Formats: sequence, C-alpha cells, structure tokens
Amino acid sequence: MIRQVVSLLACAPGRLYLDATLGDGGHAQAILEASAPTGRVVGLDWDAEAVARATRRLALYGERLTVVHDSFVNAPAALRALGVEVVDGIVADLGVSSRQLETAERGFSFQREGPLDMRMDRRRPTTAAHLVNRLPAPALARLLREYGEERFALRIARAIVRARARAPLTTTLALARLVEQVIPRRAWPRQIHPATRTFQALRMAVNAETENLEAFLAALPRLLCPGGRAVVIAFHSLEDRLVKQAFRSSLRPLTRRPLRPEAEEVARNPRARSARLRAAERPAETETGPGRAAPGHEAGRPSRARGGGDV
Repeated sequence: MIRQVVSLLACAPGRLYLDATLGDGGHAQAILEASAPTGRVVGLDWDAEAVARATRRLALYGERLTVVHDSFVNAPAALRALGVEVVDGIVADLGVSSRQLETAERGFSFQREGPLDMRMDRRRPTTAAHLVNRLPAPALARLLREYGEERFALRIARAIVRARARAPLTTTLALARLVEQVIPRRAWPRQIHPATRTFQALRMAVNAETENLEAFLAALPRLLCPGGRAVVIAFHSLEDRLVKQAFRSSLRPLTRRPLRPEAEEVARNPRARSARLRAAERPAETETGPGRAAPGHEAGRPSRARGGGDV
C-alpha cells in the first residue's frame, strides 16, 4: 500500500519523516523519492538484519536517510538522540515482514522448518519455545485467545502441555502439526492455515507487540508537528482497534474506514489481503510551525553527530 502511504503523508521537499518499521526500506524509499530533493527520513527497526539490508539498499540517498537499530516504542528517545523533537509524518507497518516469514531460522513460519524463536530483536531473552514449553495451560490458552482470537485456545493449550510432557516442542513444524491435529477439520478457517492464529499469538507475546503499539500510539501526538500526519497499517483486528481508538482520541482521522489493498497488490502479495490502513493528522496550531526541531537544531534535520544516526 505504498502509493496510499505516500499520498496520505502528503510528502514534500524539506520535510522530515519517521519510518517506524523500516524493514527492507520500501516505504522509506518511496517517501524519499516523493520528497526529493531535500526530504529526509529517519528509519527505525529492531531487527538487526532488516537494518543492515535497508542500510545497504538505500545507501544512495546518503544523508537524507538516518537508520537507527531500535523499536518504535523507543521512537521519542531515538529522535531526541538525533536532536529531533517532532516530524512531519510517520508511517508504521505492523506485524511480521514477508522476509521474516520466509527466513526459516527466524521461526515465524508454520510452513518452514525452523526453531520456535519468533523474536524480532534477537537480543530479547524470551523465545516462542520458552512460552510453549513453560507456560501452564490456562496462561497459554489466555495468550492464544487474547492475541490470536483462537476459538480452540484451551484445546490447543492442553494438547501442547500433553505433548511437551513427552518431549519439548522446539520446532515450527512440530507445533503446526500439533495444532492441525487438535482443531477439527470441519472447523479449519478458510483461506488461512489452522495454525495461523496460534503462531500470531505467540509472536505477539514474544515481542510484546500490543504493549509496544499502545505506547507508540500514545506518543504519536507528541512526535508529530502541528499538521503532521501518521499512517499505520495493521494486519488483524486487535491492532486495528487500538489504532482506531488512538486516532479518534488524540488526532484527527483522515480515513473514515480503514483502506484495504487493491486486488493487484493482493495477487502479488497474498499476505497483504488482511492489511488495514488508517491515517490521522495532528490539528494545526497557530503558535507553532511544521518541522519544529529541538533548540539549536535546524528544523527537520536530524544531527548525525549524536546518538547513533549512522548505522
């Protein structure tokens, strides 16, 4: 949904943008192109591999791009370290990336054999295997129900506890097969694998995705200059509800209903079918102007001399 992101951000030269989920740099590149020749982007990502790829891919943009290895939950501190107080636009593309899903050793996919890891940031101590093999059945069921909206949560949790009593569950395919066996065939969801919700729930718990999103959304009004815009792409109803509520309570929504990907994009990338895009704007204030920077710094220009802007 890159075209919609660029349009809703109203990208223009001389402005500063935050890509809060840099990934491979697709949104950042589109914003840099749309805001040429003087627009700038700060890109955050807590996946070290994504940071390295995006840095290489976008090297031709030089000092117009600043890449920081950090989570969007730390966006206020990351921007302050660069001497930036507010930005003109923010984009966040939530959830797991296609590349992470396709990399078996990251443990996100129920279709590829790999370790039950699921950490976005490998510096974090807790993996999916820790949760699967240590949580009691009630806590595991609550996790699956809350984060995955899994109707068979308790049945799956009890099956996991029985299985791990024989041997620890350590691989993605072992867990996926177990879930397949537990959910009655007639109840398998259409269009998605029966283990989709279980894997989603574990990933969200491992990475504290809901808690981080809530903190990030609470900080958005402070990160945007008056008239600045935020675009968030969510991939399931829990995230979308949080975004909708935050935008309505603290910003001016620009999208009455979430935008959905076009058929062509879904055909090219089936994962995009569940994407829901919402945009909002911080109301303009007469006493301040766009692109306001911290004292001593030119508006809209992060300092590379401080805090790790060069990655």
